[in-house]
Amino acid sequence: MAVVHRPRYDDWSLPKGKLDPGETVPAAAVREVLEETGYHAVLGRHLSQVSYRAFGKPKVVDYFSARVASGEFTPNDEVDELRWAPVAEAASLVTKDTDRSVLAAFAAEPTDLATVLLVRHAKAGKRDNWPGDDDLRPLSSAGWRQAGGLRSMLPLWGPVRVHSAPRVRCVETVQGVAEDLGIGVLLEPRLSEEGFWPDREAGLVRLLEIADGPGTPVVCSQGGVIPDIVSTLADLGGLSLDGTPCKKGSAWLLAFRRPEPGWSTSDSHTSWPRLVSAHYFPTALPAPTA
Repeated sequence: MAVVHRPRYDDWSLPKGKLDPGETVPAAAVREVLEETGYHAVLGRHLSQVSYRAFGKPKVVDYFSARVASGEFTPNDEVDELRWAPVAEAASLVTKDTDRSVLAAFAAEPTDLATVLLVRHAKAGKRDNWPGDDDLRPLSSAGWRQAGGLRSMLPLWGPVRVHSAPRVRCVETVQGVAEDLGIGVLLEPRLSEEGFWPDREAGLVRLLEIADGPGTPVVCSQGGVIPDIVSTLADLGGLSLDGTPCKKGSAWLLAFRRPEPGWSTSDSHTSWPRLVSAHYFPTALPAPTA
């Protein structure tokens, strides 16, 4: 774990910082880690949200696990020393109990979790106003703005594959991510509303098969599918969620414990990849600033 010394406060801390105007939380996480440590980070699961008061002001901090992609530490104005330490040593080194709680959340699960970015398609106008085949209904201008936000945010997790229900609005939502990766969008009929509900278990298994593949996938589906998938997988994994919202252009960051090699649909549910973390991003667009 990277633990940094901040001379301004004379404390040892996990890297963190404030959002810049027009910045999303995940983008701020990657930028602050780079500024404080010199390392480019690829995000993993969401660990926790911590609230506390500092100098009389309320603070709310979202923490993610992450791995180093590249970089090198150089002392700077914010951080004059960085130490790489095992979790137990890092917990004894950090100054604040809130950082120890984050380290405990990280240590509670393996580091090789499988992560999935499950996206609901962006806005595509009203179905009643589209005269053609609903499968061909494209994104609206607002939807393209949402797709642009996803195109900026989703790469922070280093995705390597892009999957989508075979609807134009779904494919268009993640097409930009695929183009930036230089790959095509893989169509997933079982993750469309029409393909999912006749055989829910087959749809769940398909999502888990995608999750268990190499790297982090992006998967775009529909509002009639995503809440059922997330809530069912949470129930199977014993994970308590406070609802399963699913706004257009939103994303769920899902993290799974990998099963034993060679698992199959004939295995009991306890042998499937187990959901251990689910974090919801209601939008990939930055919050408006005054």
